[in-house]
Amino acid sequence: MKIGNIEFGNRPLFLAPMEDVTDASFRYICKEFGADMMYTEFVSSDGLVHDAAKSFAKMVTYEYEKPIGIQIYGHIPEALVSAAQLAEKAAQTAGGVGADLIDINFGCPVSKIAGRGAGSGMMREPDKMVEITRRVVEAVKLPVTVKTRLGWDENSKIIVELAERLQDVGISALTIHGRTRCQMYKGSADWSLIGEVKRNPRMHIPIIGNGDITTPQQAKDAFDRYGVDAIMIGRATFGHPWIFKEIRHYLDSGVPMAPLTVSQKVELAKKHYRRSIELKGERVGMLEMRRHLSCYFKGLPNFKETRLKLVTECNPTEVLKLLDFIEKNWSGVYDEQSNTLISNKS
Repeated sequence: MKIGNIEFGNRPLFLAPMEDVTDASFRYICKEFGADMMYTEFVSSDGLVHDAAKSFAKMVTYEYEKPIGIQIYGHIPEALVSAAQLAEKAAQTAGGVGADLIDINFGCPVSKIAGRGAGSGMMREPDKMVEITRRVVEAVKLPVTVKTRLGWDENSKIIVELAERLQDVGISALTIHGRTRCQMYKGSADWSLIGEVKRNPRMHIPIIGNGDITTPQQAKDAFDRYGVDAIMIGRATFGHPWIFKEIRHYLDSGVPMAPLTVSQKVELAKKHYRRSIELKGERVGMLEMRRHLSCYFKGLPNFKETRLKLVTECNPTEVLKLLDFIEKNWSGVYDEQSNTLISNKS
């Protein structure tokens, strides 16, 4: 599979951009576990145009992350064009190494974004979506990709025709989440329409499938049944970034990977925690890690009190001590399916 000049090999696995989740420290961990392509958190076009420091900070990327894309969103055509141009050059001037592509977010369903016509709100204005995309493609030299949904609601699943139109204005790849905007994240993702787009003889750009991939078996089924060129994984990575390694192991060998031990999860949590503090400073790095730390140990028996401490402790040194406490008291091979400790030794 290839996007622009970026070669990915066979059946690549992408990390979905997620606000307040896929920051540089989380991407650092996901890359270590085999994510083939990653994206920044989505960046507001309005924020970039108005020189918002937070928006520019999100675009800083690092050499070890490559290939990586910067994802932008908005609803004003001129702002999105300017944002794409700024993203193309500002990531390097902000201290990073730059991006390999620009991705336009036409998929986010949250009300504060879709409600004002951005993200998947653009599904109600497909002509405007296509025109914005055309203008962005013409404004930058980097490959431009799009992430979107099936349609606005059950009565307007327009993705098959829309995919052709987006391809015709020059995008280099298309990611499709298998839900409508009105579904939000409820119900099941409909991969049949993603497969229909991929099977369309007019389509020649890579099609990336997204939605409800939570296990290696589901990933393999998506590749085999729907023929997608790549799979993008979002919510299933939260507290479980090693899912990329699990999927790759299963795709290559046909057998499940051994589960991580509690000791391995503790070492991983410490690495993630230290990287977060290194990038964002002690206080911010610690606070933003809270959402991750408790999820790393989801399902451990009798863990409620310790989880509460993890998400309320304000002393960075004490957080590390808590992680040591977890290793000491829950050390063993943990079976996440049966919610039991297989052994008392790591």
